[in-house]
Amino acid sequence: MADPSALKFRIEGMDCGSCAAKIETAMRRLPGVSEVEVSVTAASMAIAVDEDRTSRETIRSKVNALGFRALDGGEGHGRDGHAHDHGHDHGGPDDRPWWRTPKGVNAIVSGALLALAWGVSLAEPHWAAWPYAAAALVALAPVVRRAAAGALNGTPFSIETLMAVAALGAIAIGEAPEAAVVVFLFAVGELLEGVAASRARAGVKALVALMPNSARRIRGEAIETVPASDLVAGDLVLVRPGDRAPSDGVVQDGVSDMNEAPITGESRPVPKAPGATVYAGSVNGDGELRVAITKAASDNTIARIVAMVEEAQATKAPTARFIERFSRWYTPAAMVLALLVIVLPPLLADGDWRTWIYRGLAVLLVACPCALVISTPAAIASALAGGARRGLLIKGGAALETLGHVTAVAFDKTGTLTEGRPRVVDVVAIDGGEDEALAKAAAVERGSSHPLGAAILDAAQARGLAVPNAFGGSAAPGKGVTARLMSGFVTVGSPRQAAEKGLLSASAAERVATLESEGKTVVAVSEGERLIGLVAMQDTLRPDAAAALARLKALGLRAIMLTGDNARAAAAIAGELGVEHRAELLPDAKLAAIAELGRDGPVAMVGDGVNDAPALAAASVGVAMGGGTDVALETADAALLSNRVSGVADLVTLSRATLSNIHVNVALALGLKAVFLAATLVGWAPLWMAILADTGATVLVTANALRLLRFDPA
Repeated sequence: MADPSALKFRIEGMDCGSCAAKIETAMRRLPGVSEVEVSVTAASMAIAVDEDRTSRETIRSKVNALGFRALDGGEGHGRDGHAHDHGHDHGGPDDRPWWRTPKGVNAIVSGALLALAWGVSLAEPHWAAWPYAAAALVALAPVVRRAAAGALNGTPFSIETLMAVAALGAIAIGEAPEAAVVVFLFAVGELLEGVAASRARAGVKALVALMPNSARRIRGEAIETVPASDLVAGDLVLVRPGDRAPSDGVVQDGVSDMNEAPITGESRPVPKAPGATVYAGSVNGDGELRVAITKAASDNTIARIVAMVEEAQATKAPTARFIERFSRWYTPAAMVLALLVIVLPPLLADGDWRTWIYRGLAVLLVACPCALVISTPAAIASALAGGARRGLLIKGGAALETLGHVTAVAFDKTGTLTEGRPRVVDVVAIDGGEDEALAKAAAVERGSSHPLGAAILDAAQARGLAVPNAFGGSAAPGKGVTARLMSGFVTVGSPRQAAEKGLLSASAAERVATLESEGKTVVAVSEGERLIGLVAMQDTLRPDAAAALARLKALGLRAIMLTGDNARAAAAIAGELGVEHRAELLPDAKLAAIAELGRDGPVAMVGDGVNDAPALAAASVGVAMGGGTDVALETADAALLSNRVSGVADLVTLSRATLSNIHVNVALALGLKAVFLAATLVGWAPLWMAILADTGATVLVTANALRLLRFDPA
């Protein structure tokens, strides 16, 4: 047996949860299919299939038979007329005006037939039933065809089945005018669902629209206009005032401010000078920039955000999975209830058969589960897209739901609550000179990616020191780094490690205590068995850190700082921020602290995504800081593209707003059904009103979910 192929299709005409369930059920029945994920909001289907047993063409024809249209993931064309090779095309046939879509045509034809039947009934009243019956049957034909296809492919209790049984039953008992009206309202309802679903997809379309169609590529002295999708890493482009950056890159020449709000949510323009990173889709201010492209169009920040938002929308949240399971039992139960409504009153209470058949058919229409099934995914999809437009990238409904339930938020210190750019503020010579201690420390730290190591190297370069060569090197996490120099083995590590080795004299320990009490981080530089110096560094707090932590407390959350830094420096920082803290934590101690916090409820961990990966993975939700960096986009369950601590409170606020939206949606869907069910049983709701219980609820639920696209944390 061949390895399964991972295929992706775009599905047209799929606008509600029951549509997705029908496709998913049919696909699972095909031979060789091992996995299938259908997303209404992304209008897509991802399927893992052995193509030797089931071909792409078979998959397409099966989807088409159900009344939808399957296109390969990359089919169609974007706004620039070029097929996007990264598979995030949002143009094409889905963007047709509503009256040119299949559902629009159905609604127009059904309405025209109803109007014609009404005209005939006015001209010849004694023929009234026949034109209405004909109008209903003609408009019902595609519905019956889809119901039959659904039944043959494992979904006998679809909305089309309920609809067909109710309309045919109404014709059979002489209620042809009502049947024609019901079929017309059903067509209008489906059309409205389609319009609402396309609005729900607008969030991702808005992200795609940030990408310019063309770029000005510089070749020698010439400047040529090329499609943005043709750019490759290494190309040099000209970004004029008011232009959008065509892809990610680094400024080579020029100074300007850029508006990154659409990508990172950063409200103020960000200054750019040579060496600065530029994100695709950001808008240039009043200076001209020459930018060296670092990412092709298919791999730039926006393309990856779009991909991640689409994948997140396709992943079902726990609440959505529960409602989906519930709806599988709900529809057959509704059909049994309708049957009982039809037979019990006439058999047990001598009720009128015609009256109770009519009411049973109305119960069938009230029972359609569309509004209930779409209530959660519509809210989740809107929240994910709305968050992405504000620089809050969340990788799925499960993470989004969990954020609303967290009881505590743990923060790393360096690079998260602080800027992550410490600088050397003191060098203390113990045995030898200051410059010797700093130069040897820089030799050991050369090549280090740690912020403290980078600060030591910067300080040595600023003093113009000759940094000796180091050979080999080994690191003990949380303790220090050792390398061999010509003069011997030199270690740059924590004062605690130096004290354990007996290298820290009473006077050196006192100096360390003084520096640490000022909020500085101190490293000890030792050679062999002697301490040669101390290097003290200080990082600056992020400007919004204190206000962000205050917001979290106002939301009723416990905030705690977990750091490997020394206890005195950590206490000074924590005191400035007004936050709990635990210091001198090695990586395993950080994991233990996360596990301990997790005993009281879900816990979020916020880190810079570089050295916090184990803690981010261990938390209920890991949140990575980072302005669009690879690590920030790929580590953890959520990323703050704006690199602002306040984004954590925004995430929690968005999650709580989403959970509230879902609760309102479920209450709307079930509440309307309960009201209409009661009205139907006592004979107050005619058939045409019963269909509004579902289509009306679906439109209300979707409209409510769409409010999350305009989410404002304030």
